[in-house]
Amino acid sequence: MSYPLDRIRNFAIIAHIDHGKSTLADRMLQRTGLVEPRTFRDQYLDRMDLERERGITIKAQAVRMPFTGADGQDYLLNLIDTPGHVDFAYEVSRAMNACEGAILLVDAAQGMQAQTIANLYVAIEAGLEVIPVLNKIDLPAARPDEIAAEIASLLGGDPDDILAVSAKTGEGVEAVLERIVERVPAPATRDDGFTRALIFDSIYDSYRGVITYVRVVDGELRPRQEIRLAATGFHNEIDELAVLSPEPRPVDRLGPGEVGFFTAAIKEVDQARVGDTVTGHADPAPDPLPGYREPTPMVFSGLYPVDSEDFPDLRDALDRLRLNDASFTFEPESSAALGFGFRCGFLGLLHMEIISERLDREYDIPLVTTAPNVGYEVDLEERTRRPGEDATIRVSNPADLPDPSRIAEIREPVVDAMIITPSAYVGTVMQLCEQRRGSLDSMDYITEERVELRYALPLAEIVFDFFDRLKSGTRGYASLDYEPSGLTVADLVRVDILLNGEPVDAFSAIVHREKAYEYGKAMVARLKELIPRQMFDVPVQAAIGAKIIARETIKARRKDVLAKCYGGDVTRKRKLLEKQKEGKRKMKAVGAVEIPQEAFVAALSVGQD
Repeated sequence: MSYPLDRIRNFAIIAHIDHGKSTLADRMLQRTGLVEPRTFRDQYLDRMDLERERGITIKAQAVRMPFTGADGQDYLLNLIDTPGHVDFAYEVSRAMNACEGAILLVDAAQGMQAQTIANLYVAIEAGLEVIPVLNKIDLPAARPDEIAAEIASLLGGDPDDILAVSAKTGEGVEAVLERIVERVPAPATRDDGFTRALIFDSIYDSYRGVITYVRVVDGELRPRQEIRLAATGFHNEIDELAVLSPEPRPVDRLGPGEVGFFTAAIKEVDQARVGDTVTGHADPAPDPLPGYREPTPMVFSGLYPVDSEDFPDLRDALDRLRLNDASFTFEPESSAALGFGFRCGFLGLLHMEIISERLDREYDIPLVTTAPNVGYEVDLEERTRRPGEDATIRVSNPADLPDPSRIAEIREPVVDAMIITPSAYVGTVMQLCEQRRGSLDSMDYITEERVELRYALPLAEIVFDFFDRLKSGTRGYASLDYEPSGLTVADLVRVDILLNGEPVDAFSAIVHREKAYEYGKAMVARLKELIPRQMFDVPVQAAIGAKIIARETIKARRKDVLAKCYGGDVTRKRKLLEKQKEGKRKMKAVGAVEIPQEAFVAALSVGQD
């Protein structure tokens, strides 16, 4: 069925983690009659096993729902269910660019959280109509009146106008759908005769090639139509045109304001980029759509296959994941200890964990993941620069950091962190931030019981265990959101780990000078436990440049060469011991220390402690 433009509504659901986005989407699917009771399951739009196991949304999902309003008119609602975790904020911003409205969902027990406010700002910047909705009003701990007043003080308006629902029971969902029809504006379009559609997502299918998800802005798309992708120049006929409702359903037309997907025998993963404009091949639009701001990776880590023969398969798998997730980057690198692999860029630690797990599950490639680190900018001393070498270099791998004598200045990324906490835990939060080299920018009381703290924090200090420490220190009540705020000069050094005098590049780390001794001492103590004893003593050292800052020794295994001696002249025993000692000395001179794979995995996982 085709809908006139004024009866189409495109909206997203935005909220903090676990505030009920996917559950509300489930109730909407049931209310609009799209899913039969016998086929229904919770988190219906979360298709990945990882999403269902962890109970989180990782990929934004679009679904088309018909709805008959109170005025008796038939409307088409295009819902995009978005992730809530800060690592997937890029997915949220992409979803919002394909919408005109957003439901701001707030837990009636927990109230406004850091990511709720961050997502709200993104929605306002995108010019969306924001509809605040209180969820979980059926909980015993719910405080609907208090939280509604909190939202109204932030957004303006009357607290009584804020809708109260229970996504679990379905109470109030009908009113939300009516409010969407009433408040969200219909899509705008230009009648200039050109076709323009925005690619907001794409996935790779082994049989059909690239499946491209689009929001049509101007003109229309039809099967067998010859289309062109503005940025890459790819052109071909549309083979299949369909919508998700919520299962794929073929259509013969996608008009302005509609959301769907198509296939066009796109074989190369780089040919259908997220943010590109789809237009007609014979009559391409002169001005493509603005697209999206390129995401900047925040955390870097090396991914190495456990079996070196898996390297080509790993490259293909990363290519396909890169298509599905534009915020993920990678480039080849090699390590003397781990062989050939890739240096990968992620938006955060959860993002890194999800990518590693997807590689293991979907492509069956076991991996060794090196300790995560952030990217630095290094200014080189002019007198030490080589011909053609840039004055400033970017370092994402600790092993690439130049010698200290060549460095004029190192700059590290800093984030503007927003922490919302009950007032009873303000001291705990401030103490944690001070330990992590943070500087307080502002402290505001949202209510008498809730405080918003803004800190400038080095990104390297929060990507590891900061969130866990924050949650445990505030009994789970504090919430965190952050965004990049540039680079600042810092006193940083590279700590190298040496085994038997040889540096092992996989264990190198860039840390603040004040914390270098702590890191080195912890790492050598850990490696002493993990590396099996050799036939000779193995010194494990932590060093900054040529200076050793910590050391442990793995004692040699000792064979009892005197077992066969039953007395007699002591010189015979001494001769056997000297012979053993000489043999060990020769072995140490030519032998390499064997580090089992398990030791790498265990040591690199504690690199973040």
